Amino acid sequence: MDGMHRCSANYSPLTPITFLERSAAVYGERLSLVHGTVRYTWTETLERCTRLASALVDVGISRRDVVAALAPNIPAMYELHFAVPMAGAVLCTLNMRHDAAMICTLLRHSEAKIIFVDYQFLHIVKGAIEIMSKTTEELPRVVIIKESDQQSSYTNGFDSSSDDLEFERLLGTGKLDFEIRRPQDEDDPISLNYTSGTTSRPKGVIYSHRGAYLNTLSTILINNMCSTPVYLWTVPMFHCNGWCLTWGVAAQGGTNICQRNVTARDIFANMSEHKVTHMGGAPTVLNMIINAPITEQKLLPGTVTVMTGGAPPASHVLHKMKEFGFLIVHSYGLTETHGPATVCSWKPEWDSLPEDEQAKLKSRQGLQHVGLQGVDIKDPITMESAPADGKTIGEVMLRGNTVMSGYFKDLKATEEAFSGGWFRTGDLGVRHPDGYIELKDRSKDIIISGGENISSIEVESALFSHPSVLEAAIVGRPDDHWGETPCAFVKLKDGRSASEEEIIKFCRDNLPHYMAPRSVVFRDLPKTSTGKIQKFTLKEEAKAMGSLTTKRSTK
Repeated sequence: MDGMHRCSANYSPLTPITFLERSAAVYGERLSLVHGTVRYTWTETLERCTRLASALVDVGISRRDVVAALAPNIPAMYELHFAVPMAGAVLCTLNMRHDAAMICTLLRHSEAKIIFVDYQFLHIVKGAIEIMSKTTEELPRVVIIKESDQQSSYTNGFDSSSDDLEFERLLGTGKLDFEIRRPQDEDDPISLNYTSGTTSRPKGVIYSHRGAYLNTLSTILINNMCSTPVYLWTVPMFHCNGWCLTWGVAAQGGTNICQRNVTARDIFANMSEHKVTHMGGAPTVLNMIINAPITEQKLLPGTVTVMTGGAPPASHVLHKMKEFGFLIVHSYGLTETHGPATVCSWKPEWDSLPEDEQAKLKSRQGLQHVGLQGVDIKDPITMESAPADGKTIGEVMLRGNTVMSGYFKDLKATEEAFSGGWFRTGDLGVRHPDGYIELKDRSKDIIISGGENISSIEVESALFSHPSVLEAAIVGRPDDHWGETPCAFVKLKDGRSASEEEIIKFCRDNLPHYMAPRSVVFRDLPKTSTGKIQKFTLKEEAKAMGSLTTKRSTK
């Protein structure tokens, strides 16, 4: 249109870096980070991040270089989320559950120039670099993060070598007058997040400054996060950059309460001491809270808003969290969507419904947040939208500004994921008459028994309502007659008991007969560091158990 003119007066690339700068100006003396006895204000956090960015440049970090980090939810991990992009580099946060072989693979694939590592995980990084040294000459430099009260010695059998740097010493070499390297284009990469997968084909998801900025604002909105929130870090910062709330808390001038370990005791203690207003976590974290011993529980300081996601929460868990005084925000997303992508927004007409019906509605995945253009349930072949009947299953697909830029070094996988002009999630779901979507399963987790599709999510939700069940997972077990049948892996609550027959009968009483598990295994359930149950491990165990029909027919 005649008269339009883009210039520095009306345009600058979107970047989360501006959130930190604004909070230092508006909330300078307010606490930004709390970790044990460590306290920083927003003024101090900006200064520390500026010095760290300067120091990174001084040791040779250039634009678009990858800087890796392996650390829990501690202040240094938070500061890296700003300092690395302020140096023009790309932050790659690694999963703390990975072993040396996987870390080696990811360091090679990402081509990280430096890796920051918490002292507790130093042995893993040293092991990874030892493996790399056999085939690679240029190895990443190591920066060790130690606790504030530690001395110069390090644990886990390794000493600091002359080539290793130490976090605080490195930061101290930086300059406060450093000129921040802002993105030249808002589509420049800000972070690289790896999905869980095999070592042979890691998938590195690229986030842009623009996508991170927009998803941060969207996440703030869906969490009802007003100015100066107090956020308890129970979501791993390495997971989708803490669901973008590493940047979000800064945008609102909030206070980050860091905790190294996620336990019910620490959660309740921190909520009480620091008057926490917001936190997040997978359904397993919610389950941990509602089943905490009475001796560990404390009264909430007020309403605590909890964003949950990562797996569909059981309606029973949502109901119990509400009784405790938590306000649940149910979101759905993937690494490829910067974390949260949809939200199950509350509707006033639900207020008059029975509590169990409210919880069931709340467990749905809802609709896209304001940063996305749309969400749909589609036939993955014809790309036709499924009818809004709550029954027809299709693939969940998303499109909009907060979908990833692509997979690092994998154009083929990127093109496949974006085929048809939508991002294909691989999740299966339905759309209800009110427009809300509901997840039914991952395409790889759906159980097909005698031609019937069985949603493991629905069976797990029923199991969670059993008074003795603490955790549950459903996978397919081979069956010579039916192809496969549901097999339940169950962990019981302390002091409670239940037999296989009782669990199966309970499911048959609450589900269609064909959906009830035919076998039950009682055990602790393996989890990822983000709280998701490792179903691939349970699938292998169920497969090794052999055919249920064959086993029973030989008795």
